[in-house]
Amino acid sequence: MPDVFISYARSTEGQAKKVEAALQAAGYAVWRDAELPAHRSYAEVIEERLRAAKAVVVLWSEEAVKSHWVRAEADEARQLGTLVQASVDATVPPIPFNQIQCADLREWDGSGDAPGWHKLLASVEALAQTEMLKDAPSGRKSARGVSVCVLPFANMSGDSEQEYFSDGISEDITTDLSKVSALAVTARNTAFQFKGKAIDVSEVARKLGVSHVLEGSVRKAGNRVRITAQLIDGQTGDHVWADRYDRDLTDIFEIQDELSRAIVEALKLKLLPEEKKAIESRGTTDAGAYNLYLMAKKYWVNGNWGDTRQLELVIRVCQRALDLDPNYARAWGLLAIVQCVLHFTFAGPGDGGIAAADRALSIDSSVAEAYCVRARHFYERGRFADCDKELARALELDPESWEVNRETGRIYYFERRFDEAVRRFEKAVSIDETDFNSWSLLASAYGALDDSAGLRRAAKMAAKHAEDAVADDPTNGAAVAALVFGFAVSGERERAKEWIERALLICPDNQIMRYNFACQTAKNLNDPEAAIDLLEPILPDFSISALKAFVADPDFDSLRENPRFVQLMDDARMRLQEAAATPAAAS
Repeated sequence: MPDVFISYARSTEGQAKKVEAALQAAGYAVWRDAELPAHRSYAEVIEERLRAAKAVVVLWSEEAVKSHWVRAEADEARQLGTLVQASVDATVPPIPFNQIQCADLREWDGSGDAPGWHKLLASVEALAQTEMLKDAPSGRKSARGVSVCVLPFANMSGDSEQEYFSDGISEDITTDLSKVSALAVTARNTAFQFKGKAIDVSEVARKLGVSHVLEGSVRKAGNRVRITAQLIDGQTGDHVWADRYDRDLTDIFEIQDELSRAIVEALKLKLLPEEKKAIESRGTTDAGAYNLYLMAKKYWVNGNWGDTRQLELVIRVCQRALDLDPNYARAWGLLAIVQCVLHFTFAGPGDGGIAAADRALSIDSSVAEAYCVRARHFYERGRFADCDKELARALELDPESWEVNRETGRIYYFERRFDEAVRRFEKAVSIDETDFNSWSLLASAYGALDDSAGLRRAAKMAAKHAEDAVADDPTNGAAVAALVFGFAVSGERERAKEWIERALLICPDNQIMRYNFACQTAKNLNDPEAAIDLLEPILPDFSISALKAFVADPDFDSLRENPRFVQLMDDARMRLQEAAATPAAAS
């Protein structure tokens, strides 16, 4: 029976052969469907080989995502705990596989030096070794192919406003360890589902299929920071390593580097020189700038979409970080993307973040968010081919970026490329499940595709996380709009109307909230006149970009023949034509 079963779509058989050859060279017995015997049924042999394999390597591609066979094989492997994933063409695995780490084998030539191949091989080794040790004494451990989940570090600062710092530290440690090719690391979102919960570490390890769990805490007070961490064997519950770092805040990068090295050493893994260099590359040497960047990012992720004050706050914090370190490329990238949203969505001042994006790329050409800003400028100018190139570059550089996936999804959505929008929004919410804005757009995209199950699921998730946001801030118009979406889709019409009425009393001037209320009133509450009533007061103040979105949004398709709506569209087109005569910001 095989050590490794390979699942793939027919169009990627060439890549499957390369993976097969490389695994065989590493000493593994490999099976794929080219070896089907002539006297037995296809399904019978597939099930037998798949269940017998120590590891099931699924090669995701655009065709594989659509294949019922590949998805069924991947699901069986997931349930058996033998799934190893790789993408051969940048395709994001479908739900629920998008919450499991996926090796990148784009343009892989079969060599053993590629980081994506190292990650895949390490996972295969870990699974194969686990099978070998099932009947061995519990004290025996494999030093090869281990895996780890970094649980969100607890905020021990006594100030909930410091949560951004402990979350940022957790995310950075996850990112650092992910750069170690011999180590499989659980995705950030999967780990963060345990945040704030009383957990049993061994149960977490069993549930996630990892050999080790890292947990810890962060206490930040003034210019001092204390970080404690402990690495725990997922099978025995024993501490493999533990330490406490009590330093000045200026030593935060040194602490993170020491912590990552200590974990690698405790797991008896080899850290390659290029991996060590990648881990130590922080983008800034200024701890104050780093702290401000984490703060700005937290406000951006959890912000009240539609409230320009929140965007202006993020911009101010980014600018302060850049005062401390003018060469902090990540801060320039975040500044660029927020300025872009403020400019195009709310007709804010400035150049739409293009100068900040160019500055980020002049410092570090791998800042993926900056390419999203360039893409948005091309999109607004109707240069869609150039827009696609920039988005492809952003996804190539950082396929795990929440910002990149969300912004790409938004552009695809308003281009009415709903299949592609769904993939990007699914990835965005897999990275940050609390992003109710992306959940809402994902639900709307599913609705445009007539996928009622996807629509209901995404709308339910949008409402779930929006409810938490509203509890923290009842004036969060974006969160209230997501709640209304959930009520409208679930058939709770009166409850949805009640929330709309209440929100308009609290935030009557929130354009985005009114827009989203109109979407739900037209699409799911089936009240076209009420939807137009919601839109009329705010249309004269809409930015050119917002008007384009208004024209493209599928939630208004049911209104396209309504005379009042037709008049609104005529006015919108007139404004768009006037805007087209005015040159847009160059990129």
